[in-house]
Amino acid sequence: MKAAFLPDRGVIKVSGEDARNFLNGLVTTDVDLVRPGLGRFGALLTPQGKIIVDFLITEAPAGHGGGFLLDVSRALAQGLADKLKFYKLRAKVTVENLSDSMGVLAAWDGEPAMKPELAFADPRNETLGWRILIPEELKQKVADVIGAELVDSEAYELQRIVSGAPRGGLDFMYSDAFPHETNMDRLNGVDFDKGCYVGQEVVSRMQHRGTARTRTVKIILEDFSPEVGLPVMAGDKQIGTIGSTSGQYGLALLRVDRAAEALEAGTKLTAGGLPLRVASPDELRLPPKQTVA
Repeated sequence: MKAAFLPDRGVIKVSGEDARNFLNGLVTTDVDLVRPGLGRFGALLTPQGKIIVDFLITEAPAGHGGGFLLDVSRALAQGLADKLKFYKLRAKVTVENLSDSMGVLAAWDGEPAMKPELAFADPRNETLGWRILIPEELKQKVADVIGAELVDSEAYELQRIVSGAPRGGLDFMYSDAFPHETNMDRLNGVDFDKGCYVGQEVVSRMQHRGTARTRTVKIILEDFSPEVGLPVMAGDKQIGTIGSTSGQYGLALLRVDRAAEALEAGTKLTAGGLPLRVASPDELRLPPKQTVA
């Protein structure tokens, strides 16, 4: 088993007697299902349905003071805390940015020998393993306890990319992407049967009508690692942009209908004039539109 402390991740705590209902009325995931030792994936959206920030969320046990802990991009942590404070109005909720004292250890390629109290399985994809919320100075101790080899965070980046989990700021831009474009619907990040939340109408409409034409897709590169944002071309037409890469693996934000047409026509995909291919062509298939009986 491997483990890596992720320096780009921070932690927000939301506590108080109204915390669960408060969060449930704002975010895409069903917070009623969150428990100590169990995590969910979700996001806070704009009213227009675009991602402001995505996160993993778990509940802290009573021994850690209770409340909810959000594993979030460290660069966005304070902004999220401020946004939640803005929304809380008279709700009995306390919001704290704990990023200076607590961070995230990711562990994968096996089962932990024991599970620390603030550990939970990554809900996006089982290949992403486990998340453990700890202070950075405890990373070696915790790695030893769970039976993992402590490695560099770049090793986790490869695992993330191979698992098809987009990273905001690299694979998509915050406030500019819909959840379907970042595969949140496929990564257990949107609960379509829960009550209202900010941006719900747009997300539900995209799900119902099957109108998501742009998706984050796993790609395989031919001996090169292109820069983030480089255009993906099908012949002389741009059909997307390169996201994060590691070795021969990468993610790209593609117009899946145009990519599917190119593959069907035998047109090669390129970036910077060099070839690439879609790792799983089935990902380009558009879902059928849902109809009401």
